[in-house]
Amino acid sequence: MAKLHSRKKGSSRSRPPAGAKVPAWSDVSKEELEKAIMKLQESGLPSSRIGLTLRDQYGVPSTKLVLGKSLNGFLKENNALPDVPEDLTNLMRKALHIRKHIKSNAKDVHNKRALQLTENKIRRLVKYYHDSGRLAPDWIYSPETAEILIS
Repeated sequence: MAKLHSRKKGSSRSRPPAGAKVPAWSDVSKEELEKAIMKLQESGLPSSRIGLTLRDQYGVPSTKLVLGKSLNGFLKENNALPDVPEDLTNLMRKALHIRKHIKSNAKDVHNKRALQLTENKIRRLVKYYHDSGRLAPDWIYSPETAEILIS
C-alpha cells in the first residue's frame, strides 16, 4: 500500500509469516494470559503497550495463537475497550501538540500543513469508526473535545 501523504511507494506485503500454532518454548496457559491481560488493562495501559509487555515480560509471541482471538477482541468481549480507540487518541494527541506549537510559532507553515494532514487523518478515521460502529454516531471531532479527552 502506498504512503498516504507522500510520493513514496510504501511497503506492500511486509508482514511476518503467520504461525499456525503456539511455539514450543511458549508455556503460558490461556487462563494465565487472560489474568495478565486484565491486570495490565486495569493498570491503565493501552492495548499496544499490553501486547509489548506480554511479548517482553511474559514471553507470549502472539495472543491470537493462545486465546484464539485478538487482544482487542478479548478486551471487547470483557467490556474493557476504551470509548475512543487508541489510534484515534494518538492522532488527536499529535494534533494538539502541533496546535500548541503553531500558537507560539505562527509563521511555521510546514507545521500548519502537518496539522491539516493530521486532522484529515482523524476525520477519515472517525468516519471509519462511525461506519463500523466502534464510535457513537453523534461523536464529532473538534480540537476542543480532543483537548478535553486527552487532558
